[in-house]
Formats: sequence, C-alpha cells, structure tokens
Amino acid sequence: MELAFSALARDELAGAKRYYNRLQKGLGNQFQREAEIAAKRIVEHPLAWQFEFNPFRRFLLNRFPYKMLYVIENERILVIAVSHQHRQPDYWIERISESNK
Repeated sequence: MELAFSALARDELAGAKRYYNRLQKGLGNQFQREAEIAAKRIVEHPLAWQFEFNPFRRFLLNRFPYKMLYVIENERILVIAVSHQHRQPDYWIERISESNK
C-alpha cells in the first residue's frame, strides 16, 4: 500500500522539523526520523491504530507530542495532518472534505 502526505501535512512536518532544529541542533532531524518510522509502521499495519474521528485514524509519535492523522482510501493511505497533540486538537477536521477530492 502506498502512503502519501497532503500538501498541508507536508508543510506541518517541515515546520515542526524547523522548529525542533531551532530549539536544538539536530533535534528536527530526530523528529523527521521518528515521523519516517511512524509512516513505515502505518503502511505495515494501517488498521492497527485507533480512530480519531471515523474514518480517520491517528498514530502517536513516541518522543514528540505529535500525531499523524490519516485515512485509508482504496490502495492508498493519505496523511492529512501532522498535528501537535495539545494545540488546537481538532483544527484538521476541516480537511475532511478536501481528502475526498
């Protein structure tokens, strides 16, 4: 199964990486590695993670307070948000209609 990031999710991932690299040199790269591991685990077991809001599932990153929100569409997994777990937790819901395009 193929995994893709929406443009907004890619921007969020890049923004979080920049933030962590400003905080501490190399920390953003560690964040990116954890996000890559998360994406790999989602592809390996797409149905294993809890629903955040059906049909959208969430994968919680271990070290960083972020989650990947994704939906399974036919033969593809679409990550619609890379969201901080404590800041505006439901902002991504407006993207639901966008994922159906």
